[in-house]
Amino acid sequence: MNAILEIPVLSPRSLVLDPPLSDEEFERLSETCRSAQLERNKEGTIIVNAPAGGTTSDGNSEINQQLRTWWKTHRRGRVFDSSAGFFLPDGSVLSPDAAYATAEQLAGLKREDLDRFPRFAPAFVIELLSPSDQLNAATAKMKAWIDNGVELGWLVEPASKRVHVYVPEKAPVLEAGATIAGSGPVSGFVLDLNEVWSRYE
Repeated sequence: MNAILEIPVLSPRSLVLDPPLSDEEFERLSETCRSAQLERNKEGTIIVNAPAGGTTSDGNSEINQQLRTWWKTHRRGRVFDSSAGFFLPDGSVLSPDAAYATAEQLAGLKREDLDRFPRFAPAFVIELLSPSDQLNAATAKMKAWIDNGVELGWLVEPASKRVHVYVPEKAPVLEAGATIAGSGPVSGFVLDLNEVWSRYE
């Protein structure tokens, strides 16, 4: 029976292990850690993230519900929530707050491939900035997503009611309004931002 790993977390922290964990060891560690969510940067440093607060969790639930509702209009590909981890080409392991992988990305994968951390970058990711997140760290994570093959990324910032839009080979663009429309892999998806902002009132 696997031991349960408890890591006290007051804010995002990092762990450097020597030698670094293999992919298999990292995935096992993530599965047994109940008190925090683990990510890994391309240098092998493990990032320890505290569980989300209630307001952020509520906002994230709203975003995921809207993304899944859009998915149900066509039922192609898959939607992932914040509990998913992805092994990325540069060796990092990141978890989005919400993500979508296209049917083409999933072609040829077996059930057991998706039972573990998927080994690809989803086509679309959303990150929701929580009150404890630092914007510079969040933008660095968005850059890492794009560098690893994500086609479209949204960094949702409730405090300013803005969305930072990331696409490859372009500078991020700020969007503000009642809605934001997807493009590329999520063409046709429209996120109702007023519903997201209402979770913070």
